[in-house]
Amino acid sequence: MSLRIYGNRLLKTLPGQATRPTSARVREALFNIWRVQITDCRWLDLCAGSGAMGAEALCRGAAAVVGMEQSGRACGVIRQNWGRVAKSEQSFQVIRGDVTQQLKRLAGQQFDCVYFDPPYASDLYQPVLSAIAQHSLLAPTGEIAVEHNPGAWAAQPIQGLEIIRQKRYGNTSLTFYALTRDKSSP
Repeated sequence: MSLRIYGNRLLKTLPGQATRPTSARVREALFNIWRVQITDCRWLDLCAGSGAMGAEALCRGAAAVVGMEQSGRACGVIRQNWGRVAKSEQSFQVIRGDVTQQLKRLAGQQFDCVYFDPPYASDLYQPVLSAIAQHSLLAPTGEIAVEHNPGAWAAQPIQGLEIIRQKRYGNTSLTFYALTRDKSSP
């Protein structure tokens, strides 16, 4: 199976629905929302699947992309996909393992854009969002986009993070988080 991203680039995917690629409609919507943040950003792709979101970020000018994925086969596909689209001045890294365990490896780094797309029926939402806040992985002006089925997970504030917008595209929702802002400052 394959899919196309920005610039009509063809990417590989694993067969079946094990890595459920984000639909073209949702990808396009996200990159329209984040269009001014992508150039030279540091992008974190959690539960990266085929790596389509990170590949698209590279194609649109991200400086660096880091992806996490549990499946070894998927990690191989991600490396191939990102290697084909990355320019020499861009960097990328693929980390294999359980996202809740691997996030601490990134402590000390900050990301401008974080895309988190776990299996919809998983219980990863709360612990991963909490770990992002705990390890200070989000840049001060950064945002997290969480893809989810609105009927399977109800977005909620996380200590250190606040919901800044929500969008719905059929059976898929994107909930955006940013660092909690001090309400007392002007």
